[in-house]
Amino acid sequence: MLFFLSLSVVLRSIVWGVGDCVGSGLAFLCSSGRQQRSNSNATTTTNTFSSCKRSSPLAFGDGKKRPSSDLKEISCNENGTYLQVAEEEEALMFSVPGGGEYPGAGVSQRPEDEPKSKRVERLLRERQLRKSSYANLVDEATGELTGAQPNENGGAGVAPGNARDASVQNAATTGARGLHEPHDFPIERPTQRLLVVANRLPVSATRRGDDWHLELSAGGLVSALLGVKQNFETRWIGWAGVNVPDESGQKTLAAALAENGCFPVFLDDVTVDQYYNGYCNNVLWPLFHYIGLPQEDRLAATRSLQSQFKAYKLANEMFANAVYSQYQDGDIVWCHDYHLMFLPKFLKEKNSRMKVGWFLHTPFPSSEIYRTLPLRSELLKAVLTADLIGFHTYDYARHFVSACTRILGVEGTPEGVEDQGKLTRVAAFPIGIDPQRFIEALETDVVKSHIQELRARFAGRKVMLGVDRLDMIKGIPQKLLAFEKFLEENIDWRDKVIFVQIAVPTRTDVYEYQRLTSQVHEIVGRINGKFGTLTTVPIHHLDRSLAFHELCAVYAITDVALVTSLRDGMNLVSYEFVACQTQKKGVLILSEFAGAAQSLGAGAILVNPWNVSDVAMSIEDALTMKEGERNERHRHNFMHVTTHTAQAWADTFVSELNDTIVEAELRTLRIPPTLPNELAIEKYRESKNRLLILGFNSTMTAQVEAPRRRGPDQIKEMKLRLHPGLVDVLSVLCTDPGTTIVVLSGSERAVLDENFGEFDMWLAAENGMFLRHTSGEWKTTMPEHTNMEWVESVQLVFEYFCERTPRSYVEARDTSLVWNYKYADVEFGRVQAQDMLQHLWTGPISNAAVDVVQGGKSVEVRPVGVSKGAAIDRILGEIVHVKHMTTPIDCVMCIGHFLGKDEDIYTFFEPDLPVDREPTLNGKGDVKVSHWERRIGARQSVDRGTKSANKAMARPKAYMQQLPPERASIQERKQLNGAGEAQADKPIVSSVLDLKAENYFSCAVGRKRSAARYSLPCSEDVVAFLKAIADSYDPEERSRFSRAQRPFLYTQIEAELRSVRGCCGVPRYAEEEERNVR
Repeated sequence: MLFFLSLSVVLRSIVWGVGDCVGSGLAFLCSSGRQQRSNSNATTTTNTFSSCKRSSPLAFGDGKKRPSSDLKEISCNENGTYLQVAEEEEALMFSVPGGGEYPGAGVSQRPEDEPKSKRVERLLRERQLRKSSYANLVDEATGELTGAQPNENGGAGVAPGNARDASVQNAATTGARGLHEPHDFPIERPTQRLLVVANRLPVSATRRGDDWHLELSAGGLVSALLGVKQNFETRWIGWAGVNVPDESGQKTLAAALAENGCFPVFLDDVTVDQYYNGYCNNVLWPLFHYIGLPQEDRLAATRSLQSQFKAYKLANEMFANAVYSQYQDGDIVWCHDYHLMFLPKFLKEKNSRMKVGWFLHTPFPSSEIYRTLPLRSELLKAVLTADLIGFHTYDYARHFVSACTRILGVEGTPEGVEDQGKLTRVAAFPIGIDPQRFIEALETDVVKSHIQELRARFAGRKVMLGVDRLDMIKGIPQKLLAFEKFLEENIDWRDKVIFVQIAVPTRTDVYEYQRLTSQVHEIVGRINGKFGTLTTVPIHHLDRSLAFHELCAVYAITDVALVTSLRDGMNLVSYEFVACQTQKKGVLILSEFAGAAQSLGAGAILVNPWNVSDVAMSIEDALTMKEGERNERHRHNFMHVTTHTAQAWADTFVSELNDTIVEAELRTLRIPPTLPNELAIEKYRESKNRLLILGFNSTMTAQVEAPRRRGPDQIKEMKLRLHPGLVDVLSVLCTDPGTTIVVLSGSERAVLDENFGEFDMWLAAENGMFLRHTSGEWKTTMPEHTNMEWVESVQLVFEYFCERTPRSYVEARDTSLVWNYKYADVEFGRVQAQDMLQHLWTGPISNAAVDVVQGGKSVEVRPVGVSKGAAIDRILGEIVHVKHMTTPIDCVMCIGHFLGKDEDIYTFFEPDLPVDREPTLNGKGDVKVSHWERRIGARQSVDRGTKSANKAMARPKAYMQQLPPERASIQERKQLNGAGEAQADKPIVSSVLDLKAENYFSCAVGRKRSAARYSLPCSEDVVAFLKAIADSYDPEERSRFSRAQRPFLYTQIEAELRSVRGCCGVPRYAEEEERNVR
């Protein structure tokens, strides 16, 4: 009874798309460690991905449907019964005015936080139970389907939900064959709509007067998506294949297509020629198949390539408009193939919450081949906007991620590609066929008649078969040469074997294809003339396609199928051959360069088509193979073909896309919204005393990378320069006595002096360890008793790895050391960074009080406790003391591109965050672990690679700055007795921070995952925002500030600095000037 219950739940899970992913992805998942995600990109050493786990809605035994977003984890007990580990859990949320919501501690456990071993064990248990449900359908000895039932969509012919998971392999090996029959139970079907977008619609349209005749097209994609219709409301969007210039014709065609669930995209002849015949077929297709870009010796060819690229983008935008016209909230959009690489980008621009998947049906070349493509970065960036990217094989997915990391500089993770916290899932989904269609066709009278005819025609001879498009990538000449060599070396076989080659013509108007046709005809004629007789020839060559029933008959009587693709995305001819070999158990010779080699490699003879001698020997092995070995090889292949169906492929991808969206929401810390410029400027002008904290690098620096370059310019970027558009802006802002500007950077003091020395502002160098006003001298804010004895030994390690890693360099600062590999090879730099960390932890810093901060492409070692959030406390106290602030700061803007460890500065100024403090002997408060810190664990961006991480400092509504008597202002010191001793033990308390929530704006620059309230994409947006603030001042205000305020402030600051050093000479007019200004 328990098994019946578990099997019922498993079948429900399969129906709803719950399971592990494709077999190759699962095998990789079992062999690769699941790395914990951190703020660092340096810890990832390999560009790999795992197939994604299922977290789709489940139907439980109580008949209730629960969405996957309500589940923490689904596990299985020892008896195989599913348990719901966590029920629905309310996420603790609290609002931040103007800044969206922060997830609280009540958020369900994130998928990536699940221990790798437990997750793999659970996936394997689920997979084993599903395999047992297949066993009753397959005969273990023969590998044939038993009790198969054709479904209404022409699917795999098994019970509903039993052939849906593409990860099930070799079900007969489970040893649980035929134990129980699946139970019938009511299934609630989802109503989600699926928008399939491809270059061509699944129907061919022919105009007959005012009417249109539609005919279903044949193709793997069409048959693959038939099975999805039973679970989704499917709509197909694409080009109809005909030019319809008149509006009336477009309306009638659209109406006819709409009745069949299709919606056309109307392209004119010029766009089709430039987009489809030009960029798609002459540029992308050859490149993706390793043929390379066309060689041109005329400048006109370059201009033609640019115009083709523009037409390509235009066509993709037209597809996006057509999709958006049909889109409804909750729809899934599935984009197909290299024709639509820009489509995900255009769709996301229209609706960022749209569920978009993209699948490539061709190979994806290695990064060394892809990088030859002009405008390569734009295509990659456009594709990466999709939520899920699918390929036929793991190799293609690996090549894609490698191209992204090497060309775009993003991070490759086990799940896919991560760019500034935004993860695009990349996985392998091998496509299949509809095997039941071929199996049933063999039982029809017309096919049986053809089989008898062919057997009589080829009686007494072994039949070899090749079915290919007449294309350069199919390796037809190599196949013929191998057969010729076989006949030369095996005289006895010359009159015992016949080779049938079906070459379907394609692109007959292209010169290269015409030349290939001539080459093939020449080889066929030479072989037939050399080895043929008056009555027979060794090769039967057909330059045409066959009808479906004729093709099934040829497959059925074939002894050896020969597939010698030089490069092929999958090649489903091998699948069709296996499906039709239920009686003869023929042998498959398969090119290792076809995608199918990774799926059918167990039962096929894999060959290198370029090695003609090896292929010839493989032909001999196949023709002389014993029956037992043939049966065993066929059983393996037949099992894969009948379980990894086209319907299972489509359903797995769609289910995975749904799960990816849910997992992304669980994984996302929070994507800060864009900074509301108008609101921020309004609050800025309404306030009386403002504090503006700005980062420098990647915040106010000029962008020096030229567009469309392969990588950054190292010489220019290493020299940090202030953005030229900020010179006048900062001059205006600094003249306002009600605005205090602090540049807080990790750069050295000399860098800040060079760029900001002319402005009236505060500079905080090396993460706030050094501070000065531009009119004064540098002073340290470093905590006492900071141990720097580790510097020399760490620097030796950094220099050692700098020598081993080309284009890396070391930044030696007074309080930290940084090894930067931004300009080195991405993958090699990460490997070196990991090796460096091992050296550091086991050697120089094993007992040192330091933090190791891993940036995007850097490793920094700094004293423990050093961060911008920790330093701002001391910086603010110094500024308050020197400026004699009496008006509370009522507006704070903190803008910067900070490392994760330094993002505690954002939470420092949060007005509504409670904090527990205990007084200490030094008059300051020590921060304890507060309720707030427990609630915002997800927001704490402390680097996980550090040995000792600082907790983010939260601030109460009023910051109480306590100053000892020797640091008190002039007026406060006058209240003391003559010697300054009577009240020396009583600190002076001044309230200088009275910040309301609506007046605080924290903004992360160039970081999509941050603890800040808002975000800006790049430094150009920072420049535009600061310029808008400066423009809000009228000319009269600017003139008044520059005339009256600045001379006194400089004098006052100098006097205070001298008084701190114990000097005299305060101007007598200081108090009078101070009263006038106030």
